[in-house]
Amino acid sequence: MTVPAGADIFRLDGTVAIVTGASGWLGTAMTAVLAEAGAHVVAIARDKARLDAVVEPLRTAGHSVEALPCDISTPDWPAAVRRIAAERGRLDVLVNNAHVGRGGSLRLASAEYYREALELGIIAASEGINAARDGFTASLAAGGKPSVVNVSSMYGLVSPDPGLYDSEEGRNPPFYGVIKAGLLQLTRYAAAELGPQGIRVNALTPGPFPQHPEKMDPAFVDRLASRTVLKRFGTPDDIRAPLLFLASPWSGFVTGANLVVDGGWTIT
Repeated sequence: MTVPAGADIFRLDGTVAIVTGASGWLGTAMTAVLAEAGAHVVAIARDKARLDAVVEPLRTAGHSVEALPCDISTPDWPAAVRRIAAERGRLDVLVNNAHVGRGGSLRLASAEYYREALELGIIAASEGINAARDGFTASLAAGGKPSVVNVSSMYGLVSPDPGLYDSEEGRNPPFYGVIKAGLLQLTRYAAAELGPQGIRVNALTPGPFPQHPEKMDPAFVDRLASRTVLKRFGTPDDIRAPLLFLASPWSGFVTGANLVVDGGWTIT
């Protein structure tokens, strides 16, 4: 692909993107970077007020973005994906970012928590990809390069160290890592199935990205930062460029891959 002189190679003008978990700590940044790159972004989450807080500043800045409250663990989710693609005439980017925000341990994890995590992290991602097929096909017909980005976690690659946490209830729970590891395999499987059609599927694996670290115990935040080889934790700005790379046509020969954005946490 030839790059025109002076071109911004990561522009997404004319494309349509969906982001789940769009009102979360990283979802907010993901929604913003895609909208700022020129995509029309449909921001998905359950809480309308939180979604509006994400969407309104972007609209005020002149970006094309809409809020769509939706519980992705229900049949409303695949129906919404199909409707968005039909109304917009295409679908170019699907970011599966929603997850369950619970703490705990193996002892405290209930079967209900595992089922909830499975529904949000694996089943909803799979159903979203399947529902997006017609929209992706329309994108391909229009010269697009459709891309799925599944957001995993460093705890899909390694286990949390219980010693990092001050309480059993505050630990990263086992069902979170189990689902995030499964999402990596779903990424590989979907990439192999959809690749011949020209649809790419990749994973983005962040961590550690503590939410609102200024409100957290400074000693805990320092422990997180010290475990990375860069000796700091991630901020939402650190996820923007990696997501945009995977979403854009300029990663067009990348599929089934896992882009790890963890400051080197998982390499030692």
